[in-house]
Amino acid sequence: FLGLTYASVPLYKLFCQVTGFGGTTQRASVKKAETMRPTETDRMIKVTFDSNVSEIMPWKFTPQQQYVKVVPGETALAFYTAKNKSKEAITGVATYNVHPPLAGVHFNKIQCFCFEEQRLKAGEEIDMPVFFFIDPEFLDDPAMAKVNEITLSYTFFKTD
Repeated sequence: FLGLTYASVPLYKLFCQVTGFGGTTQRASVKKAETMRPTETDRMIKVTFDSNVSEIMPWKFTPQQQYVKVVPGETALAFYTAKNKSKEAITGVATYNVHPPLAGVHFNKIQCFCFEEQRLKAGEEIDMPVFFFIDPEFLDDPAMAKVNEITLSYTFFKTD
């Protein structure tokens, strides 16, 4: 069962990228982020952060901040902390989703630890950044007219 869970992560990633399922976010280049400018609007979007670990994963995984408020076009940096509570090295990988799911097309991650294996030694603790922005087109999307809060949620799974 564990092997199936680990093997399903790449398939889930591919499925989400192709279909936009689960609020799959977009990937943006650093170059695009450098040219991004906050929109001139009073509409702030609250981005909340959520974290989970699978039942067999002996890690503590938490966001360092509950939320940030941004205007579309503004870049933001958030951090999550992971700590291996076991007495042996463990490798894990995180999947993510965005809620509401339709907001995922406007949520652009520039840097993220998701879908990359993270190996932590026994007792080791690391900080992992998420650098992102909400595309200014968010403001013109009728489906986002009443959306003022977006949740970015990660779940870590054991891979070894």
